[in-house]
Amino acid sequence: DSINQTLPTADAGYYGDYGEEDIDGEKAVAIRDWIRSVLGKIIEYKAQHRHLLDEDVAPTLQRFMPQDIVRNSVLPFLELPSHIFEVGDHEDENAFE
Repeated sequence: DSINQTLPTADAGYYGDYGEEDIDGEKAVAIRDWIRSVLGKIIEYKAQHRHLLDEDVAPTLQRFMPQDIVRNSVLPFLELPSHIFEVGDHEDENAFE
């Protein structure tokens, strides 16, 4: 489901007063699932990008440039930023901060 279709009708949950237990609603669960899905796609796209650099771009560039320049100067410039994403199940409310 699209997040925009799910959120308008989802239950917001209950956030208790002092000493009462908070109950995550459907909105919180839907948002967490959506974030995990997006992070999973980012990881997949980064892997595909890396594969293209290694298999297609590097050999082509090495035909025209010395290998050490390609490996040390060009490819690092073309790489995506390295960020660590956690996509597992987290019960901690601060898991994505």
